Amino acid sequence: MPKSAAIGKLAAAFHDAGATRDWERLDALARALPAQLSSLGARASWSPAELAALAQLRAAHDGAAAACGVALDTLGARLADMRNNKDGWIAYALTSETELAGHQE
Repeated sequence: MPKSAAIGKLAAAFHDAGATRDWERLDALARALPAQLSSLGARASWSPAELAALAQLRAAHDGAAAACGVALDTLGARLADMRNNKDGWIAYALTSETELAGHQE
């Protein structure tokens, strides 16, 4: 497979994984990327088309990283909200447990 096609395939995979929030796939892609680029770089010099494909891969990687950042921020805010409302969650759980126990008689 020509280098530009292989790079385009990688870019599409990063784009798809980021867009679908498939964090496990994105992790696998990111871990494999250095070896794949090293292998591709070992074959002759880079043509202009291959350099353009690398730029697209970089953009797809950056987009996936941005999606991870947004998800991390969202999760962090949710955890902070849960931590800040811990007493309310506990009270709700205790009240629900008491109500359920009263209805089972």
